[in-house]
Amino acid sequence: MRGSRIRRALLLPLVASLIAPLPALADAPPVFRDPAAPLSARLGDLISRLTLDEKISLLHQYQPAIPRLGIAKFKTGTEALHGVGWSTDNDHNGAVVFADGTVFPQALGLASTWDPALIKQVGAAVGQEARGFNARNPGLWSLNLWAPVVNLLRDPRWGRNEEGYSEDPYLTSRVATAYGRGMQGDDPRYLQAAPTLKHYLAYNNEVDRTTTSSSVPPKILHDYDEQAFGPTLRAGAANALMPSYNLVNGRPATVSPDLNAVVRTWAPQDVAVVSDAGAPWNLVDSEKYYPTKPAAAAAMIKAGVDSFTVDDTNGSITTTAVKSALTQGLLTVADIENADRHLLSLRFRLGEFDPPGRNPYANITPSVINSPEHRALARKSAAEQMVLLRNDKNALPLDAAKNKKVAVVGPLADTLYEDWYGGTMQYKVTPLQGIKERLGAGGTVASSEGVDRIALKDPATGKYLTASTDPAGAKLAASGTGAGNAEAFDVFDWGAGKLTLRTAANGKYLSYVGGALVNNAAQPNGWFVQQQLKLNSQPDGTYVLEYAGNEVGQPWFGPNRFAVVGADGALTIGAADVAHATKFSREVLHSGVDAAVAAARGADTAVVVVGSMPFINGREDNDRTGTELAPAQKALVEAVQKANPHTVVVVENSYPTSGWDAQSAPGLLWTTHAGQETGHALADVLFGDHNPGGRLTQTWYRSDAELPGILDYDISRTGMTYQYYRGKPLYPFGYGLSYTSFRYGGVRVDRPVDDAAGTVEVSVDVTNTGDRAGSDVVQLYSSARDSRAQQPVRQLRAFEKVTLSPKQTKTVRLRVPVADLAFWDVTRGKSVVETGRYDFSVGHSATDIAQSVGVFVQGEHIPARDLGAKTEAQNFDDYRGVTLTDTAKDAGTSVAATAGGWLAFKGVQLDPGARTFIASASKSGSGTARITVRLDDPVRGRVLGTVEVASTGDKYTFTKIGAELARAGGRHDVYLQFDAPVTLSWFQLTR
Repeated sequence: MRGSRIRRALLLPLVASLIAPLPALADAPPVFRDPAAPLSARLGDLISRLTLDEKISLLHQYQPAIPRLGIAKFKTGTEALHGVGWSTDNDHNGAVVFADGTVFPQALGLASTWDPALIKQVGAAVGQEARGFNARNPGLWSLNLWAPVVNLLRDPRWGRNEEGYSEDPYLTSRVATAYGRGMQGDDPRYLQAAPTLKHYLAYNNEVDRTTTSSSVPPKILHDYDEQAFGPTLRAGAANALMPSYNLVNGRPATVSPDLNAVVRTWAPQDVAVVSDAGAPWNLVDSEKYYPTKPAAAAAMIKAGVDSFTVDDTNGSITTTAVKSALTQGLLTVADIENADRHLLSLRFRLGEFDPPGRNPYANITPSVINSPEHRALARKSAAEQMVLLRNDKNALPLDAAKNKKVAVVGPLADTLYEDWYGGTMQYKVTPLQGIKERLGAGGTVASSEGVDRIALKDPATGKYLTASTDPAGAKLAASGTGAGNAEAFDVFDWGAGKLTLRTAANGKYLSYVGGALVNNAAQPNGWFVQQQLKLNSQPDGTYVLEYAGNEVGQPWFGPNRFAVVGADGALTIGAADVAHATKFSREVLHSGVDAAVAAARGADTAVVVVGSMPFINGREDNDRTGTELAPAQKALVEAVQKANPHTVVVVENSYPTSGWDAQSAPGLLWTTHAGQETGHALADVLFGDHNPGGRLTQTWYRSDAELPGILDYDISRTGMTYQYYRGKPLYPFGYGLSYTSFRYGGVRVDRPVDDAAGTVEVSVDVTNTGDRAGSDVVQLYSSARDSRAQQPVRQLRAFEKVTLSPKQTKTVRLRVPVADLAFWDVTRGKSVVETGRYDFSVGHSATDIAQSVGVFVQGEHIPARDLGAKTEAQNFDDYRGVTLTDTAKDAGTSVAATAGGWLAFKGVQLDPGARTFIASASKSGSGTARITVRLDDPVRGRVLGTVEVASTGDKYTFTKIGAELARAGGRHDVYLQFDAPVTLSWFQLTR
């Protein structure tokens, strides 16, 4: 017995220890907090812990905190186009807060450097500053950055031209990849910041942008528009994507099936899809594509959108719609979890759920913001992006020892403007300041803005419009008895009849405020730019003052646009027409042209700085009507050049500008709005401290008459961009001069024959033939000698920026994977490399080709078309009077034809036994439409058969139709001719 007691006494503690909880297991962190666990396991674990309400809450831009899991709130979106720009404040109902970081050159300017290594440095600086801002206020400054913009700049009138990079997809992707990788950082696991590609897809107009549809044939869609996005995502240079506002081929981009089916297959890692601001409910409101918000929300989530940017900080409207969609069976919980997985994957890669010390970017502090290193980088990139367009008789560079007296004149001579997607510059070096600093005490600089100073008098009372001297400004009134300082207005002409008036009284611009004009604006700004005015001349020599802000066309604005002076002298925008407006006499107190000419006449050199105001001359929601310089600025350039033959013109804007072939100034330099260091960079270039190496990324056309309708997206038909333009441009794509010269020689190819899996290597010897060091951009283009399809005249395939000392020669090797020569074959609906001979051309620009070499590529022979198989109508070879539209709301593309329209399907091998035409068509209108099948000509060709389409009552209700065909064989072009509006999905010529 005693032995048993002893054994029990020894065993009981052991048993107790075995059944007690293990401390290590009890304290183990959840899997989603374990950085050693695979990302998929961490995502699965976190999602499994969320309640349904929590899962739904993550779908809004402002994701709330989940305290029980220790998860902080998160917001998608900080604008970072050329520096950290602005963000929206969670604590103030989404109010816009502008950043005070480094402002680099506009995106178009960064691309004009043609220097991916430099652009990556800029991207890295922006990513660092994003971390710095996030450390300052994580609730305001998201690490999901909404940049870069990769929409192709096919039309220079697009208001958002300043946001993009190029009209060429290859160059655009190279630049975007560099900028994105810079923002991301080089750590293999963690992201410094998460860039978002904007805006998918075919988006180049602001006119009715939420309701217009970009009709883009498959070849242009696949070979042009997609090629800016696909390679950038394949390179892993973006972690998110934003669909565009517009419709593409009849379907809103926010519900494009491409988001899941195509875009996500391009990227090596998970990609989150975030909506543009307000876009979700456009589906219900302006687009009327879905009847209710639950239906719209369900369609977006199923298509691939993960985050709803809408209703400012109020996520309840989104969550209510999503819950209703669940109740109605339009969505499943799995759909919501899938969206959450994309969003949370981004947050995991930013290191949010990892222990301190793991993420190398988590220690970045606000001290990086606008650091000396970043300021130096801003100056360098501003200089690198300037493009020398003309340099007759070596007008540039200026010699500081000989050009000691310089006149710097023009409306942009002593100012730097901010833009909608840039931050607030903490300091501004203007062109005048930069040139003064460069000349130093030994130089003399005269200056004038070159704008008229005027007074406006009411002839009926003899009183002048008078502005307040209060720094905050006040309402304008007709109270002055003379034209003194308080009655003086400086007139800035921005073209299209629009101008701004700056008051001499306090140096502020007039703004529309509550029906009055108030002198309160430091520069034109705001979503509705309310500093825009017009002075309209009248037959009797008087003028009326018209308010011309962006909102005047909105239905809620009201009819009144014209200024009226009341009996008490108060001025209001109170008349709907000229007849009821107050007429003013316009007295010129000081001639801007005279002042500029006086400054220029005695100078060794005159520098005229003209250009655009970024909030007025095109911007988001505001396309340009033309590309010429404003009339007053044009007159200023002509007068100064006449007064001083040694005149250099600096054009500071963000789009190609026409009309320079009519100007005779010997020096012409182009720059975008290049940020805080513009003046230093400009002086560096003008005085030769920096040899300009920028190159144009768009074609500069001679006049607006060469431009088609801005809504025509088929560049192969319109002849837009260097790829299809056959005219003589003012300045071609890739163009730019240097203070030295470069010669290309010995162009050779590594092999004259290659296959689709190979790589073409073209070598060229580049020699600096001048007497100063400089940089050149060696450009390689390809063209197909023979092809079944219409191909670009020339297409950029590779480039390298090379810097050479005087007389130095360097061999540049440019490599092109043969697979890059593939194009979309509409006959079979796939991308192919076609067998044939290709020319590879090395040049200084798209039109300045030094030498070409031929390569024979063994690829595919495209067979004759077979219309015996079901053929999608959209896969035509040619067309007239048709657009592309959606077959159904979730998928498919059809052809919407008008009366007299036709489709061509070329090179068809007809089956003599094919005696039946069958098709799927719809007709929403009443009556019938006839589709006539013809051979070889759309009007006079032999008729094989005709089929009638009766009304189906709805464009989405398709019916199968058929008709007998006459016997025909051999090789022919087949045309489908339409005599009335009808929608055709597919057709077939069958036995």
